[in-house]
Amino acid sequence: MMLDPEAVRTLLAVLDEGTLDAAARKLHITPSAVSQRIKALEQRTGRVLLVRAKPARLTESGVAVARYGRQLDLVERETLGELGLALGPAPLSVAVNADSLNTWFRAVVKEVADDVLLSVRRDDQDYTADLLRQGLVVAAVTSTPSPVQGCRVDPLGAMRYHAVANKTFAKRWKGVPLDELPVIVFDEKDDLQDAFCRDRTGRPAAARRHHLPDSPVFEDAVVAGLGWGLLSEQQLRRHRGLVDLFPEHPVDVALHWQRWKLDSSVLRRVSEAVSEAAAAELRQPATGPYQPNL
Repeated sequence: MMLDPEAVRTLLAVLDEGTLDAAARKLHITPSAVSQRIKALEQRTGRVLLVRAKPARLTESGVAVARYGRQLDLVERETLGELGLALGPAPLSVAVNADSLNTWFRAVVKEVADDVLLSVRRDDQDYTADLLRQGLVVAAVTSTPSPVQGCRVDPLGAMRYHAVANKTFAKRWKGVPLDELPVIVFDEKDDLQDAFCRDRTGRPAAARRHHLPDSPVFEDAVVAGLGWGLLSEQQLRRHRGLVDLFPEHPVDVALHWQRWKLDSSVLRRVSEAVSEAAAAELRQPATGPYQPNL
C-alpha cells in the first residue's frame, strides 16, 4: 500500500505548526483542504492518525506515518543531492535540553551549519525523548537511556553540576538549612534542585523560588545572588567567584543521543558532530560519584 506523499507532508505540517489553520497557511492551501488530505490519509491507512486538539498531536499510528514522512523528505533531498539537484542545506529537527544548548551543543550547530539547517526544540532532558515519541523530532539529547521505539541510543557522557551561590548570598544565609534557602529553578519540569535538596535534607528545596526558563538568565540569577542553583561545569567556567555549597557532592547527569533508525547521511553528519562535541566537553564515561534521585 502506497501513501500519498502530499498527504503525508500535510500531516507533518499540522504536527509542526500545531493546528490545521497554521498548516494551511504554511502550505498555502485552505484549512478545508488540509482536513480533506488528513481524512484521506486516515481512510487509506484505516487508522486515526491525528488527535484534533490544540496543539494537534499524533496517535501511535500517526507517529509511524510521521516517521515515514521525515524519512521520505531526507531520502528525497539526499537523492537530489546525488543528482546535482540539491536544494541547499537540509533541514533537521532535533530536541536538546537548555543547559546543553547553552554550552557544548553550540559547537554542533557551528560544525554542521553549512550542510544542515537545524530546528532545535528545547525541553528538559527528562522530556526530550517524548518529542521523539511524538514524531516532532528525529533525534534528541536526553537523559533517557532506554531507546524510544524505532530509535538507537548512543551514550554521550555526563554533565556535572555543582550547587553554587554567590559570596554575598552564601554569607547572608550561612547556617540556614539548604531546604530553607531561596532557590532558582528552570521551570516546573526542573526537578534537579529539589532532588539534590531531598538527598541532602530529606525535603525538597524551599517554596521561595524563582522560575526562570532560560539557561543564561538562570545562570545570571545565581551569579546575582537571587538564590542558589545547580550550574554545570561548563557554565561555572564563566563564573569563577561562586561558592560551591557542597563541594563533595557534585551531580552527574548522564546524557544520551537518541535518533531514529534512518539510513541518512544528514542525520549521520549531525550525530558525528554531536559525538565529537560531547566527547570534548562531557565527562567520560557517563558515571560519577553521585546520582540524584530524579
